Amino acid sequence: MKDWTSAICEANGINIHYTRIGGDKPPIILLHGLMTNGLCWTSLARVLENDYDVIMPDARGHGKSSAPEYGYGYEDHANDVAGLIKALRLSPPILLGHSMGGMTAAVAASRKLDILRGLVLADPTFLSPKVQREVRDSDVADQHRKILSMSLDQVIAEARTRHPNRSQETIELFANARLQTSMAAFDVLTPPNPDYKKLVSTIDVPCLLIFGDKGVVSSSAAEELRLINPKLQIEQIREAGHALHIDQPERFAAAVKSFLLSIDKS
Repeated sequence: MKDWTSAICEANGINIHYTRIGGDKPPIILLHGLMTNGLCWTSLARVLENDYDVIMPDARGHGKSSAPEYGYGYEDHANDVAGLIKALRLSPPILLGHSMGGMTAAVAASRKLDILRGLVLADPTFLSPKVQREVRDSDVADQHRKILSMSLDQVIAEARTRHPNRSQETIELFANARLQTSMAAFDVLTPPNPDYKKLVSTIDVPCLLIFGDKGVVSSSAAEELRLINPKLQIEQIREAGHALHIDQPERFAAAVKSFLLSIDKS
């Protein structure tokens, strides 16, 4: 990480903080989920850094980016990504997004702005209206409010208890990210989400949908999406939940690298 840079750019009316590997390499932007930040992609970035200019932004309301009082819909997040691409004057990048970041990436790709080269959707928040309401009405925001009253050491200790098999670095990165997530960011949970089936039908860049066997996206849902868009590639990671890139980092990285290689060869 010693050669990675940390900076802030102004885009879409806010300050977006990002960490970047840099170099004369194809750009790939890694979009995180709710309650995390760009640096939570550190493990995957290390795998990709020799071949890609990896850019890891903090979404609005997260990390060191601006936390406006409102404007947390997926269209807002997608506008931030488009603004970041323009501000950094990137050649068409690949977008890789997990959870909230996956839906954001799908919205950005659906616009057909010719600013993307490929897309990886890692267990995106492709939820039915019923589940969207259940998530909104759950205690997830209240639990986060309690976390914000805790010290970093307390958050780390709690995470170590819940995830004893995760590395100390991963636990610390995610604990810091949690404490840097504003309550306003939870507005993204307000239904309705974009129609993910319609989004997938419009995507015309190479796209990989990758998901765990215990996550949000089911095998049947993935197969249905592939029927909607035959260009969509799907891959399931066994023994992985919603945090598939943390549960099975080596399998996840291998699947991502194989897909990226197929884009580079095309």
